[in-house]
Amino acid sequence: MGSVDRLVSVEDFRQLARRRLPGSIFEFVDGGAGQELTLAANRADFERIRLIPRVLTDVSRPDLSTSLWSQSFATPLVISPMGSCALVRPGADIAIARAAAARGIPYTLSTMSTTGIERMAKAVEGPLWFQLYVLKDFDFNRQLVQRAQEAGYSTLVVTVDLQAGGKREKDLRNGISIPLRPSARHLLEGILHPAWSLRLLRGGLPQFENVRGYLGDTSAGLTIAARVGANLHAGFDWDDFRRIRDWWKGRLVVKGVLHAGDAASLVAASADGIWLSNHGGRQLDGAISSIDALPAIRHALGADVPILIDSGIRTGMDVIKAGASGARAAAIGRAALFGAVAGEAGVTRVLEILLEEIANGLKLAGTPAFSRIGPDLIA
Repeated sequence: MGSVDRLVSVEDFRQLARRRLPGSIFEFVDGGAGQELTLAANRADFERIRLIPRVLTDVSRPDLSTSLWSQSFATPLVISPMGSCALVRPGADIAIARAAAARGIPYTLSTMSTTGIERMAKAVEGPLWFQLYVLKDFDFNRQLVQRAQEAGYSTLVVTVDLQAGGKREKDLRNGISIPLRPSARHLLEGILHPAWSLRLLRGGLPQFENVRGYLGDTSAGLTIAARVGANLHAGFDWDDFRRIRDWWKGRLVVKGVLHAGDAASLVAASADGIWLSNHGGRQLDGAISSIDALPAIRHALGADVPILIDSGIRTGMDVIKAGASGARAAAIGRAALFGAVAGEAGVTRVLEILLEEIANGLKLAGTPAFSRIGPDLIA
């Protein structure tokens, strides 16, 4: 793996990404909406949680496994859905998915991924989930769901917090938007980052294969991405959700939930799991952090309904804190994408770091198994 062996934290990979990527691309990945209040809260609220370790417990063989829907997974990690990953490095989607599959970690493919549903299924032998952005055209929504089902994806993740795109001020200033607004700054950044530029020239601009054909547009580039962005279904309601639930015969998880009442209503409407998320601070600025929303939602749902969480997870200790607050699994997005700057080897190293941190954290907390973490661990 070369130089990535020397990196010892996700923050190290974030700094590597800052160095290797043009500034506007790094800010696209790293930034959030508005004043970035929620982006900051996602980290601050994890950091303020304090743990009360136990002692004289045999922790010689920490067990990182977790259970979702009576199925055991080797780790408590999941990969969050991410679009436009090819801007970081061509093939980043598949690099992340392969590194995850090697550790039995589910990979969630975004509707707006730069690798198509069928291509990903052929490229990766591991647990695959598909994330649906709900568009105004319900025939097209159904086509996406059917394609994922036919390709063998085990879980459908329906995102409910994208009624419109959040105002990302850094991207607006940088011109990293859809449609893209090229400028002299981008040219200069490309010159100053020749390795990134050469890879992009060889790989081409991101292609959004899953939405090819939407509204009759046979392209898969930035034009179709702009059309999708203009056709997010702001009227998505409970009747629409029930239609999607009827289409999908497997497990269905709802992503983007922060309100305990919504979580309970979704479970009553046959959701199989709830994924707490504020979209990594990229949507509603000023929204509560996922980790702060977690205890109330766990209380509302009881112990049996699987809860996943993302937004702000950067260390193994964050995963342990999420588990103690009631999550069965923690999902990472940016952390994996920072690793992808160095290709599959970089993602592999990021996952190794997180899993090592979880194992070490369980030992030091006096907890022999992730599945046995409870609220008594939190001060």
